[in-house]
Amino acid sequence: MDTILPGVAHEEAATPLTRAQRKAIVAATLGTVVEFTDWIIYATFAALFSRHFFPANNDRVSLLSAFAVFAVGFVMRPIGGALLGAYADRHGRKNGLALSVALMAGSSLVIAVCPGYESIGIAAPLILVLARLIQGFAAGGEFGSASTFLIESSAPSRRGFAGSWQHFAVNAGVLVAALIGAILTSMIDHAGMAKWGWRVAFTIAGLLGFVALWVRLAVAETDAFRKSAATHQRTRHPFLEIVREHPRAALRVIGIAMAGNLCIYLWLVLFPTLAHLRTGLPLHDAFNASVISIVVSLIAIPFIGRLSDRIGRKPVLLVFAGGSALFAWPALHFLSNDFWSATAIVTIGMLLSSGFAATCATVMAEQFPARVRATGVALPYAISAALFGGTLPYIVTAMSSSGLSQYLWVYVATVCAVGFVVYARMPETRGKVLD
Repeated sequence: MDTILPGVAHEEAATPLTRAQRKAIVAATLGTVVEFTDWIIYATFAALFSRHFFPANNDRVSLLSAFAVFAVGFVMRPIGGALLGAYADRHGRKNGLALSVALMAGSSLVIAVCPGYESIGIAAPLILVLARLIQGFAAGGEFGSASTFLIESSAPSRRGFAGSWQHFAVNAGVLVAALIGAILTSMIDHAGMAKWGWRVAFTIAGLLGFVALWVRLAVAETDAFRKSAATHQRTRHPFLEIVREHPRAALRVIGIAMAGNLCIYLWLVLFPTLAHLRTGLPLHDAFNASVISIVVSLIAIPFIGRLSDRIGRKPVLLVFAGGSALFAWPALHFLSNDFWSATAIVTIGMLLSSGFAATCATVMAEQFPARVRATGVALPYAISAALFGGTLPYIVTAMSSSGLSQYLWVYVATVCAVGFVVYARMPETRGKVLD
């Protein structure tokens, strides 16, 4: 049975990471950076390629269709979380990570070369949907496998720091996608970007994915998995064990992730399109504002992860949820067609969200034993991402089309307030002894 040793994190706070542990963090982080570049590049360029796959008399209708496919990709995330998480629990974290990045990269290349509706008709959106379903499947397994790999590759007293690199990698992946957007939109005019420039972005993302695959194949399996395999503690049906033996922990992970997924997708993913459509801020300026905010978050996340090793996960998460709930109205109310104002708003939003980003992988992995840890993180996290992240672009666009965009803050504040309650009631896991 897992136990809590309140003093262990403090006593071993100075324990350095070994060379093998640092190598594992680098490999997992780099792979996730590239994989989330592939995943996010779709939302980054949706406004440009939507008419190629969904021709309509109204650009907003085409964009709604493209965002609907974005949401459809999230439908596969729980399935990917269950199946790829189980694969990582049965066959190793390394194998799970390699499979997920290969599926993601291959799908990006398919989107890059897929002809438009005018060339192949209904087959174009069908291919796009299939590619996004595969990417959703891959993303669903990525988070659980990578989080588990990082936590199991770390010293117990440095789990918060090690786990923080998971969302550091997610944010960095979005930064790479935003940089690709900023560079391409500065080099290619809007007409060129709409016609063929977005294909270049998907091609770059896909090729980077196969570089990440090579890196991941070079790392060693975690000691925790090897020990579990050697003692025959692996379960044949991790999903069923989660449902039967760890339902409260699984539901807690959904609650832990709901506010974080909403805020991450609002500030990290959707912001450039939101600012552009709502205020008329040039897309290039919106990308630059996003890049600045992400760089700030990348600096903050590892330090917040180390802070959670000292003071615990709960205080950090409570500040995130409470601060985000209070910030929702002024952030969305005062968003305007001004570069520096938009930059300040998105940077504050990202700093608050860094409290979640720095701790979520660790605190979720600390809920489960090794034999079902990847599934336990991947499946409920993917459910939460689908419910509160994947639907957000469609909700925002639909509210804007209906003239209700001024009430978006109510939705954001409510979800964050619920998240605050979840964090306040959950047990502290800092210092928990894991198998």
